[in-house]
Amino acid sequence: MNGVPELLILKLLQQREMYGYEIVQAIRVRTGTVIEAGEGVVYPVLHGLERDGELTSRRRTVNGRSRIYYSVTTAGAHRLADLTEAWTNQAAAIQEMLTGGHHGKVAQ
Repeated sequence: MNGVPELLILKLLQQREMYGYEIVQAIRVRTGTVIEAGEGVVYPVLHGLERDGELTSRRRTVNGRSRIYYSVTTAGAHRLADLTEAWTNQAAAIQEMLTGGHHGKVAQ
């Protein structure tokens, strides 16, 4: 599952800016509750992506509540593309194993 939280967060933020708890809920809903990344996962990932220049943040007051909204930078879009490619390759390899296929040659 290495990189999955980053992948999901970047994908959501590519579509529109969101705040942390909104991201937690969106992951739960959009994965049909198969993946439930709690605040203890999402916030450290957000802070790390921001520290690495892949996200920016801004504080907004909405309905009297101050929230920090995150959005993807150009570096974040590149990271999303890399993570998407890696996940697609991993998922295909796992599917091959589950269905009895061969993904590449086994050394003898």
